Amino acid sequence: MYQIDFSKPVHVHFMGIGGISMSGLATILHHNNFTVSGSDSNKSTITDKLSLEGIKIFIGQKASNISDDIDLVVYSAAIHEDNEEYQAAVEKNIPLLTRAMLLGQIMKNYDHSLAISGTHGKTTTTSMITQVLMEAKKDPTVSVGGMLDCIGGNIRIGKSPYFVTEACEYTNSFLSLFPTTSIILNIEAEHLDFFKDLADVRNSFKKFTNLLPEDGNLIINTGIENYEEIAKESKANLITFGFDPKSDYSATDISYDEKGCTNFKLLYKGQFEEVITLKVPGEHNILNALSAIAFLRLMEISYKDIKSGLLEFRGAKRRFEIKGNFKGATIIDDYAHHPTEISATLKAALNYPHKRLIVIFQPHTYSRTKAFLKDFADALSLSDMIILADIYAARETDNLGISSDDIRKLLAQKGKEAYYFKSFEEIEKFIISQSIDGDLLITMGAGNVVKVGEDLLK
Repeated sequence: MYQIDFSKPVHVHFMGIGGISMSGLATILHHNNFTVSGSDSNKSTITDKLSLEGIKIFIGQKASNISDDIDLVVYSAAIHEDNEEYQAAVEKNIPLLTRAMLLGQIMKNYDHSLAISGTHGKTTTTSMITQVLMEAKKDPTVSVGGMLDCIGGNIRIGKSPYFVTEACEYTNSFLSLFPTTSIILNIEAEHLDFFKDLADVRNSFKKFTNLLPEDGNLIINTGIENYEEIAKESKANLITFGFDPKSDYSATDISYDEKGCTNFKLLYKGQFEEVITLKVPGEHNILNALSAIAFLRLMEISYKDIKSGLLEFRGAKRRFEIKGNFKGATIIDDYAHHPTEISATLKAALNYPHKRLIVIFQPHTYSRTKAFLKDFADALSLSDMIILADIYAARETDNLGISSDDIRKLLAQKGKEAYYFKSFEEIEKFIISQSIDGDLLITMGAGNVVKVGEDLLK
């Protein structure tokens, strides 16, 4: 496999450079004196920004974009072998790497490379750790899957030995990484368009733990069923966190403020360490914070910096993000698209001031909707009113005979007030007619449902 060496910068061409992750990796190489070029099918604010930074951008993917001076081609998941540029690179015998392979190669250039994995919570935990490392003036390089205010986007270029990134299990892309420390936040059945079942997902996480060197660290949640089985093959140092008091890092005496944000006593090996206050709501964020603290203490970050950084952290974009006020109702947007995430978000919302909790939910992919139909209904039933939008297809086509109305029917059987509308326009008209002062409106899903709340605020 081609090896990226920061001491020997070469010309790297990115196919699909307009993607949020691809653009971030291109920026890292550009700032490390590599010659970077790239192509995308459409012009965007991302390609415009890259162009202003001095990266040569091609709109449209043609064979002529692959010049003889290119040393390496990196391609995103959207690129297939019949792509003109891909074929030209093969014909010219130019080495090719996937996005995940490049990310792994970049990690090798840092002494402390952290990969944050799990079915849920990766972006939030990555963001928490980033906030604290910056508070501690550690100057990290960061690649995060969301937009983070404190770094002004999804990428930060530092000059220190710290590299922090999310590690996604989908298509086993995280198996291409080279971390020195890994966090496993949770493991659940997810991405069942790729994995066969939960056992298949767990098997991939076991392989992920084996990527760590003997002098590396594995930080894992004791709330994962039979977590010892996931960790047993890893030769790395094992550190645990969770609500189980036997965990290395655990929390007790949890309390909530008027906005549902948490305060807890941090225990290390059962002994009191510090009182930790978070400015993000929900018990799930306590677990995210515990995993972050476990890593930060490994890196000898002081509790003063940890507490200060966590206090400054107000969440990543689309993670319980307060968007504004509409006719006396508070509008919040959240990325939750798996039943466990929905349940965690709604439990957090129950501690937030409201008269009625109303969720506008957009299911994400047909395969996920079919696999978790009953679980979606169970999770959404925590709210007072549920408004369902059409399924966001993403990478799929509608061939499973499933609809958002199937969730509505299950909710109706539970006696819940639930509605299904085919368009955002219909949803917005309905909310305008129904919303009252004191409502808490949450737009929820990994698609474009955020537009509903933003339209109302306009």
